Amino acid sequence: MSEEKLYMVKNDEGSYITVTNGWLVHWHENSGDLFSSYQEASKLATTLGGHVVTLIEEPEKVVLTEEEAEIVERAHIHNGKFPATFISGSNEDEGLLMNAYVNGYTVAKEKKYNVKVPHTKDVWYYQSGDTDLLTICPADKELRGKFTESEIEHYGLQDCEKEEVTDDEQ
Repeated sequence: MSEEKLYMVKNDEGSYITVTNGWLVHWHENSGDLFSSYQEASKLATTLGGHVVTLIEEPEKVVLTEEEAEIVERAHIHNGKFPATFISGSNEDEGLLMNAYVNGYTVAKEKKYNVKVPHTKDVWYYQSGDTDLLTICPADKELRGKFTESEIEHYGLQDCEKEEVTDDEQ
């Protein structure tokens, strides 16, 4: 987020100043000029009877894992009166989670991989149901199984060749 600020001049009726040709001033209900200098905006506000409004950038949302997002959600829902206490008791990065609580968050998309059967040519693993691990020989990547890191570990496929599935393939 940039440290630079922008300012507008607003009157008591809710209209904003627009300056045309460097000196002609108009008041507009829905839009106005932006000023990078507080002094310039303040001068116009004092002269024309308005006040300076500081515009701030919306803070960037924090990227969280699903587990971290769950903690922030529970802090919002169950402990709305004491979210900091709830978050600090979670044994996670307090600063990150409080930032997410205040500024919002998105959940990181977990990477997925196609996993090749070792010592074979174009044979790939895929999941059949919740527990079965089968092999398939298609050249079509769409028919290959897509595994998360935790699934690769669960099935003991850490030593296998893997290729990341891109967003357009998911």
